[in-house]
Amino acid sequence: MGAPSRPPANGFVAAARKVYNPVGFSKGYNFVLWFIFAGALFGFILARLQYLNFYGVYCNPNSRDGALPGECYYYTKFDRYKVGIILHLACILPAGLLAILQFTPYIRYKAIMAHRVGGWLAILLSVTGIAGALMIARRSFGGGIEAQTVTGVLAIVFLGSLLLAVINIKKLQIEEHRKWMLRAWFYAGCIITMRLILVITNTITASSGYQATMPCAKIDFILNSEEELLLSYPACAPFVNGTNLDQYTIIEANFNGKDAAQIAAAVNITAGMALWLAFIIHAVGVEIYIHLTPAEHSRLRAISYQRQLAAGKRNPGSAGLTADRLGDSDGLWTPREERAKGEGADISKDSLQTPSP
Repeated sequence: MGAPSRPPANGFVAAARKVYNPVGFSKGYNFVLWFIFAGALFGFILARLQYLNFYGVYCNPNSRDGALPGECYYYTKFDRYKVGIILHLACILPAGLLAILQFTPYIRYKAIMAHRVGGWLAILLSVTGIAGALMIARRSFGGGIEAQTVTGVLAIVFLGSLLLAVINIKKLQIEEHRKWMLRAWFYAGCIITMRLILVITNTITASSGYQATMPCAKIDFILNSEEELLLSYPACAPFVNGTNLDQYTIIEANFNGKDAAQIAAAVNITAGMALWLAFIIHAVGVEIYIHLTPAEHSRLRAISYQRQLAAGKRNPGSAGLTADRLGDSDGLWTPREERAKGEGADISKDSLQTPSP
């Protein structure tokens, strides 16, 4: 486990190996990538574990670390959205922590049973957490069509990747299991990049004159003052006097605005775009990473071949959902040793043939 294949090139590499070898890594660049991406996910989750204190932190009007202004209007007044957000937070945060452990080589090598149990638990929590996310999609980040669409797409590709990962590991196709699990959690991680894009976008467009519509009831919840509501948004008078409780008004979308409602409007109109862009970045990034680690893919496929052969699977090495079974490959995958033997036999056969005059 984590044994280096050659001596360290210098003192720095020798010192670094003392850090990443015990975690299960044999190559420094793999450890660096794991540290960056798993570390970002770990920090993001830790910062949001406090949200499990729903009324004390997440929907506490006096808390500066809670939900986006106005979102708790729906989460506290409508049972469907309240159940959805609690289900989402209570399931997806622990699932993310388990995923970090699943990608730690030491766990896979030295605690295989913990890896299996943790994997199934992470999948169960993920499915439940995504169900919660879909329940609140209509209201989360403003609930615009673009935000709902990307939420649905993310749910499909995330759960679809988990399903393909499960199918492949049941077929003992370890390298494909690895790829689909990487894809699943890279897709899920785009929610972190989305936050960075939101901050950059809203900083740039803070005074660009963008506007949005917002229910007066939501603005009233944010401002918590009918007097201030009427003063700042006189179009909400029908809501205040009770003649139209569904009244909407136009509001400036300004991240540096005069009140929290304008900040909420700014985030709402950019959230869908930010999530789409983050998803594209992560979808491309994970494919680049997979294509830059062919040695690990080959190593795991050789292990898959051995285990499938021992289990009596048909087409060992390609028993799972592999490209050579589903695509236009010349033939099914075979181990390097067998290919070498086959090539050697062909050469010997050709050498025995008498050349034609």
